[in-house]
Amino acid sequence: MAGTIASERCLEFVQSQTRPMNEIAPARHQEQEPHVITVSRQAGSGAHAVSDALLPMLEARASSPTMSWKVFDRELVEQVLKEHDLPERMAAFMPEDRMSEMANTLDELFGLHPSAWSLVRKTAETILHLAKLGNVIIIGRAGNIITQHMAGAIHVRLVGSKEQRISHVMDHRDLSREAASVYVRDHDLGRKRYVERYYARDIDDPLLYHMVLNTDRLGYEETARLIASSVHDVEIRTPIPAIG
Repeated sequence: MAGTIASERCLEFVQSQTRPMNEIAPARHQEQEPHVITVSRQAGSGAHAVSDALLPMLEARASSPTMSWKVFDRELVEQVLKEHDLPERMAAFMPEDRMSEMANTLDELFGLHPSAWSLVRKTAETILHLAKLGNVIIIGRAGNIITQHMAGAIHVRLVGSKEQRISHVMDHRDLSREAASVYVRDHDLGRKRYVERYYARDIDDPLLYHMVLNTDRLGYEETARLIASSVHDVEIRTPIPAIG
């Protein structure tokens, strides 16, 4: 019951904040809509490797040499804490749903940290703020749902075979095969629960994304190139809002 109520409250908030841009500001004075890329990923599918390859591609295509892009993943937690004046210890309570419901409830009762709903809402507020500033890549935390009505947003899902993803985790986290397998399983389940609980959506639904890319088949560089090309296409398609 509590999870259902939290989902409804989170959806109400996001819907109120992400109305189509022409409803929010019909006469917005700007040259173009802000660009944001959201990356949902299966564990070990190479989101950070793709983002590292993507950044220089985006900046090379930018209309201004000072137009830089920024990736927010772990940095997103830091930004949430900063924007909402929360102590650093709160970071321990902000993984994508890897805290047990019982532990979260007990800590709330004893006032040890804000409610899970409160932290998720603050995270959504920060994601919206960053997205409206533009030129950001937001990894995880239902960024695609939160920014779903932004005309300049591109939503990507990265997938791969379980074996390849386990190998990636082994290499990048220096884990044994058994530990990497557990990591992949737990993170996939945790991210799925996070989206289901707070946004009532299925993270594996392909209709939530512009592209679902298999990094096994494409490799990280080619995956990054496809995303960069899509940003360029959106720039061409997105109409410039009228002034006045």
